[in-house]
Amino acid sequence: MNAVASALKGGSHMAGVPHRGFFARHPESFTLVLIVAVSVIVGSINPNFFELSTVFDILRSSTVTGLFALGVLIVLAAGGIDVSFTAIAVLCMYAITKAVLGYWPEAPFIVIIVSGAIIGTLLGACNGYMVHRLKAPSLIVTIGTQYLLRGFLLTFVGTLFFMVIPQSMDNFGRIALFNYRSATGATAILPASVLVLALAAAVTWFLLNRTLMGRAIYAMGGSLAIAERLGYNVRVVHVFAFGYVGLLAGIGGIVHASTIRLASPFDLVGTELDVIAAVILGGARITGGTGTVSGTLLGVILVTLINNVMILAGVPSTWQKVVIGAFILLAGAVFATRGKK
Repeated sequence: MNAVASALKGGSHMAGVPHRGFFARHPESFTLVLIVAVSVIVGSINPNFFELSTVFDILRSSTVTGLFALGVLIVLAAGGIDVSFTAIAVLCMYAITKAVLGYWPEAPFIVIIVSGAIIGTLLGACNGYMVHRLKAPSLIVTIGTQYLLRGFLLTFVGTLFFMVIPQSMDNFGRIALFNYRSATGATAILPASVLVLALAAAVTWFLLNRTLMGRAIYAMGGSLAIAERLGYNVRVVHVFAFGYVGLLAGIGGIVHASTIRLASPFDLVGTELDVIAAVILGGARITGGTGTVSGTLLGVILVTLINNVMILAGVPSTWQKVVIGAFILLAGAVFATRGKK
């Protein structure tokens, strides 16, 4: 049987026809096909889409979502789910901004972003500890902490908008890697914040593919019982996975405020589903054990593309969620053959 299957597989490749399960085995390729299809459709309707400024806009809009998605990837791969990361991001962003403005306005940016990372990690690690200790579904735990953190923020920290942020954050938000002026005179800027996403992607890839913790994450997502029999410390993996998404959420919150030069306690609310959708469209299973950094980043680009540029094709903004939902269903149908195999 194996020999026949190998022969058929080899024959299909020699004939230049992809194997029937190609997209199921390489979900990133399916996501890339969707990106190309959307780009071609939008570009054929509005040729301005194919300008370099559009690429810069997509990369800039993908930065914070990408940071969140990389953290969610780790939790999903470990067999859990987290919906509290936006609450962690907003709490870190707003509380740190308020504290710096009140007590240390000239604080260096590295101190601010490290503070966000530390606080985010601690909050995320608490999620992981509770998931392990209570033996409760991670969705229930993180829904609870999401409401708890948002309630704490709005009740005790504050609800006022900060129209002025610390100078170091403002300076970071203004750093441009590239400036581009189109033929029409419009200026497009690629901010330095995309380097934060690139670094986070590299660290996440190394973690998943080159460390024992990465193996433990995939093993636990595949089967918790088997992971325990293999000797993995489930508590450590839980705390690490949720701590990691908290770390990236804390960093993402600071980057978000620096980019838009505004700190609002109501920002980022409701973006959780877009982030989770991006990770799933990138090929990660909601049941755990799978997922890649490259697929996640492609999923983020696809969701950002739909949310930001479909208006160029004359598609009403109310249809954006419809398109994303349709793509998730389509991806689910295509990726389902992995489970059957």
